[in-house]
Amino acid sequence: MKRTQKGMTLLSFVIVLAVVGFFAYVAMKLFPMYSEYYSVRAALKGLSDEAGIAQQDPARIQDLFFRRLYINYSENVKKEHVKLKRVDEGWQMDVQYEVRKPLVGNLDVVGKFQTTQMLTRGGGEAN
Repeated sequence: MKRTQKGMTLLSFVIVLAVVGFFAYVAMKLFPMYSEYYSVRAALKGLSDEAGIAQQDPARIQDLFFRRLYINYSENVKKEHVKLKRVDEGWQMDVQYEVRKPLVGNLDVVGKFQTTQMLTRGGGEAN
């Protein structure tokens, strides 16, 4: 009976390690982008739950929104990315922005994020 060795060679281990390392590197670049997006959504949801938000003027609503983002260290959302539109019971707030992070050399990772929140008396749905 002949016995053979089983397992990975050093070369295959290095290749697997390189692939896993590359995907971990990409995940480290993507995680802050998505973390910021969920902070934006949480700020919008918290804003919609605030009492009397439907009667506020747009400048005050934007100020409250950016205060919430400042707490979460959000730096990619600017005033030009936020649009407020008057609807029947209050306001519709749209936030649309893009984040570009360098990946490797001249390759970039681009994330486009868009969310909408109704700011009415009873709160609203986000999408």
